[in-house]
Amino acid sequence: MTGSRSQPEKLTRNNALLLHVDHQEGLYTGVRDISTLELKHNVVGLTKAMLALQIPVVFTTTTESMWGPLIPELMPLLGEQGVIERTTVSAWDEPRVVEAVRATGRKHLIVTGISTDVCLALPALAALRDGFTSYAVIDASGAFTQTQGMLGVLRMSQAGVIPVCYSNVVVELLGDNAAPEAQAVYAGLGLPFADMVFGLKRYWEKPAAS
Repeated sequence: MTGSRSQPEKLTRNNALLLHVDHQEGLYTGVRDISTLELKHNVVGLTKAMLALQIPVVFTTTTESMWGPLIPELMPLLGEQGVIERTTVSAWDEPRVVEAVRATGRKHLIVTGISTDVCLALPALAALRDGFTSYAVIDASGAFTQTQGMLGVLRMSQAGVIPVCYSNVVVELLGDNAAPEAQAVYAGLGLPFADMVFGLKRYWEKPAAS
C-alpha cells in the first residue's frame, strides 16, 4: 500500500532513485553554509554508495555557459545517460529530467542541489505535487547564505519533503550490514570511523603467522 505524506512507504533500494541538481563548478564558488570540501565529500560519497546499491542516479546542470560544468569529482560516476543540461530554473520544468526520473519506475525521489532554496527545493516540491515522495539531502546540498539554506529547508519541510543527511538515507537503503554490498557502501560514504573499523576487521581476520 502506498504511504501518505505523514507516513510514507518504506524507503528501499527497489523504490528509490537519486537526482543531483546543478553541482556545477561556478555555483560551488558561492556556497557559504557548508565547506566545499565537506560538500564534495558528501555528494561523491552519496553517489558512490547509491551506485553500489544499484540505485539509479540522474544528473542535471543548468546553463553551463553561465554556471560552469559539473564538478570534476562527479564526472567518473556518470552513467551512459550523462548529464542533462537545461536552461530552466527548476529541473522539474525540463521534460527530459522528468522523463529520466519517470523512466526508472521509482516513486521515492532523493534530491540534492546547489542551491538548497532553489535548485534543491523547487524540483523536490514539484515532484511532491506530482505524486512522488521527496527526500532532500541537506548535507549534500549548499546555499549561498545560512538564511537561504534555512528557509529552503523550512519551506520544503512544511510542504512534506523529508529532510535527510547523506549517510542516514544510504544506510536505511542498505538495510542489512550483512548484505554483500555493505563494505562498498560504507567505503563509498567515506565515514572515518567505518574505515577504521574495516581496517581492524581485516587485521582481526588476518591468519596468524605460523
